[in-house]
This record gives sequence, C-alpha cells and structure tokens, in this order.
Amino acid sequence: MLDFPRWKVLLLWAVTLVIAAAALPSIVDMAGYRWPAALPEPKVNLGLDLAGGSHLMLEADPTQVRTQRIEGMEESVRNKLHAMAQPVRISDISNNNGSLSFLIDDATKVDAVREALLPLTNGAGLTGKRDWTINVVDGNRFVLSPTPEGIDQAVSQAMDTAVEVVRKRIDALGTKEPTIIRSGATRIVVQVPGLQDPQGLKNLLGQTAKLEFKLVDQTADAAQVYQGIAPPGDEIVPYAETKAGQPAAKIAVKRLGGIRGDQLTNAQLSSNQQTNQPTVTITFNTDGGERFAKLTSANVGKPFAIILDGKVLSAPVINEPILGGSAVISGNFTSDSAGQLAIALRSGALPVDLKVVEERTVGPDLGADSIHKGMIAMGIGTLALAVFILATYGRFGVYACVALVFNVFMILGVMGIIGTTLTLPGIAGFVLTIGAAVDANVLINERIREERHRGRRVVQAVELGYKEAGRAIFDANITNVIAAMLMLAFGSGPIKGFAVVLIIGIATSVFTAIMLTRMWVAQWLRRARPTELSL
Repeated sequence: MLDFPRWKVLLLWAVTLVIAAAALPSIVDMAGYRWPAALPEPKVNLGLDLAGGSHLMLEADPTQVRTQRIEGMEESVRNKLHAMAQPVRISDISNNNGSLSFLIDDATKVDAVREALLPLTNGAGLTGKRDWTINVVDGNRFVLSPTPEGIDQAVSQAMDTAVEVVRKRIDALGTKEPTIIRSGATRIVVQVPGLQDPQGLKNLLGQTAKLEFKLVDQTADAAQVYQGIAPPGDEIVPYAETKAGQPAAKIAVKRLGGIRGDQLTNAQLSSNQQTNQPTVTITFNTDGGERFAKLTSANVGKPFAIILDGKVLSAPVINEPILGGSAVISGNFTSDSAGQLAIALRSGALPVDLKVVEERTVGPDLGADSIHKGMIAMGIGTLALAVFILATYGRFGVYACVALVFNVFMILGVMGIIGTTLTLPGIAGFVLTIGAAVDANVLINERIREERHRGRRVVQAVELGYKEAGRAIFDANITNVIAAMLMLAFGSGPIKGFAVVLIIGIATSVFTAIMLTRMWVAQWLRRARPTELSL
C-alpha cells in the first residue's frame, strides 16, 4: 500500500499537473485577463445565470399537427388508390371536422379500398390502438379520422424533431453549451449563454423554414383568386413582398404534388452576380434532385412558385429543365436575412410553428456578481476547512490542504477539457465537493489514530488506515455518484449543472485525498522514519 516506485510517482504527478494546468485558462478568464491565443484554451463555459444571455420559451399549436396529418393522409390516399391494380377514382373530398372524407366511384370496391388503406395506419405507441380509424358510411363514403392516441404520438414526435431543429440552428450560430429542453407536451425552453440579442434569436427560431416548390395554376380566375376563392385542387398563397398601402398579391398553386424543402442537403448564402443582391443557393439530395429535374422538365414554359412559410418569394417561369440538383432562391433579402434563411433551411424545417410565449435577457453583471459571491463562499469555506484540518492533524493536515488545492484546480481542469458548462448550481456543487473532499482525509486520519491507539507501529498504522478507510470512502462516493448520475439523466438544466460538477468533484477528490496524500505520506515515512505521529 505504501510502496511507490519512481514510475508511479512520476505518473501521479504528471496526471495531477496536466489536469491542474488545464484550469489556468478558465481562472485567467474569470479574473478578467486575456489568455494568450498561441496556447491551448480548454476553458470552462459559463451558463446563462453566470455569463448572461437569452432565455426563450417556445410553444407549438397541436392543432397544426392534426391539420398536417390530414393533408398528408389525403396525398397518401390518392397515391395509394391510383397505384392499385384497378385504380379507384375518388371525389367529393373534404377535411371538415378534423377528418378526411371522400367518395369512391364504385361501391363494389369498398373492401378492396379498405384493404389498400389499412397499411396507411399504424399502432399508436404502446397504447394498443391505431393512429387512424377507417369508417364507411352511406355505402361508398370513407371517413378517416386521427385518433387521440395518434395525435398525441404525432405531437410528441413533432416536438422531438423541433428540439433537434432548434439545436442545429443555435449550433450554427457558434454558441457553446445552449440549454434546449422540452417543457411539458408542447413547449421548448431555450437558453443561450452569452447571447445578448434575443430578437435575432427569436427571428431565427420563429422561422419555420418550410420551403415548397409548387406549380402555378394559370387557369385560375384572377378575380376569384383576389377574393380568396380557390379552384378545386388549388390553394391561395400570398406574396411575401407587398406594396405600401395595398393588399398582398395572391396566386393560386396546385395544392398537392410539388417538392418540399425536407429533401435539401445544403443551403448557403450567395449573391446574384449581376445585381450583387444576396441570395440563397440550395442543393437537393438524390431523390429531390431527380424530382426537381422531372418537375422542371415536364413543365417548361410554365411558372412555379417558390413558397417559404406560406408566402411566395417568387414565381419564375421554367425556361429550361434544371438538372443539376440545385437552385437559387432570390427575394428582397439583406445579408443577415439571407444568412438566417440559409441556416434555417440547412437545419431543416420545423414540423410545427413555434410561438414565443416567454422571453428574458440576463445581463452579464448579474452573472459576474454570482461568480464573485460564489468565489467568496468557496474561499471562506476552503480557508475554514484548512484551519480546522491543520489544527487537528498537523503534518497530515498539511497534506490534506495541499490535496484540497489540487482538487480545486483539477475540477476546473476536467471541466475545461471536456467542455462542460458552469452554472450557479454548479458553483454550489463545487463548494459542496470541497467540503466532501476533506471527509476522506478525516476518515483516513481518524483510522490511523485508532490503529496507533491499538499499539500498531507507525508504518503499519498508516498502511491499515489508508486500506480500511479507503473501503468506506469508495462505498460512500459510489452512492453519491449513483445519485448524481440519476440527477444527470432525469434532471433539467440547473440540476444537470449541479450533477456534472458533483461527479467530477467526487472523482478528483478521491484521487487527491487518497492517491496523492498516500504518495506524500509514503515518501515522508521512507525519508524520516518517524517513531511517533502527531495526529
């Protein structure tokens, strides 16, 4: 137990000094100085409550998910019945009262149609129910209705997707360690440390970025379109740009078919070489590129609308087939708006619109005050512990105090290396860990005292003290780690911040309180060969 060969001593010192040195950039930054750019910078990121930043709560409308599912089911039904061995014609399609209703032209094919539509329904999670019901009324009218279980599952999936899209958009801004979590069934909490522009964040996250390419119906009556009356199979879409004091211009486009932006692989800010206006260049995946080529090839000479979030950006005429799998979106863009659009398209479209229901900006002054008070609390706690340990255990207290200092540096070093975020609850975990770190040395020293009182020699008492106390220390810390891991797995932002610091602190405190102090004590015993201990 007390045998430390040279290689082991060098290894322990190397691990300790390297990890402790990784804390220096964070300490220098917290002190308000600049770290040299030529040196590595494993810096601890500060959370929203310490660095300041933007906080938003976003909410989705679940009725939008229901509408989307009905529209998607209508297109699936049309394609499915058209692909049957004996295609079935349908008519009188409506989606009133939250259900999809249509007539088939041949009542004798009701069973065949039902069999064809059944694969379009699926189980709603573990509820044991389907996500759609299929009913036949009046002999030849089908009514497809989404079940509550299916809607709940669809909303949950849409919110999970929305969280990932929001995360991608914020990551594209270059921010570190944002907090993006679901809150309830239809809300998302977004916290971005260091970002002092909540309006820009709202503009980016509030943009659904639902991009569509749809053919313009040239046969639609302009007067009826102006009044908002859509021909069968069409929908009315307004232009994004309007003249001052005039109502928005509208066009009629084919409701089904077209190409959606979910088949994009990339979107980049670009510029028109002739006008130098900002544009966005988009690239489709293989399937999207083929569909885009097919759409443009079959409709040369016809206009098609580029629709973003329900508004027409432009409706150019297809002069020739576009076969390269890429296209350019132009509009009344600024460099900032075109860049945000490129990020939004690149990150994917939000499956539902997100509305900001709560927002606040945390100033950096409040965070600096929290850091200052946290450091004061940690300094006072460390000083009080050091005085107690030195007065109680003498030389062994010196070893414990030095180990405590290394423990502080190593916690910051590990956090900087793995890029974790320090929050206000994390500072609380930091202070708690410092107190817990001394527990190990107290257990060890008290056990050494007991062994000496039993008449054991110095070396034997020290060896048994570390050995026997080590078991209790490991058992106690394992239970703490289990509790911290549960908080990390099931907790939200502040709780996770506390759990991360606690886990790191437990690991470093065990290392410094047992491994380092044991090495120092062993070297002292080998060098001084004392016959008594001042404990």
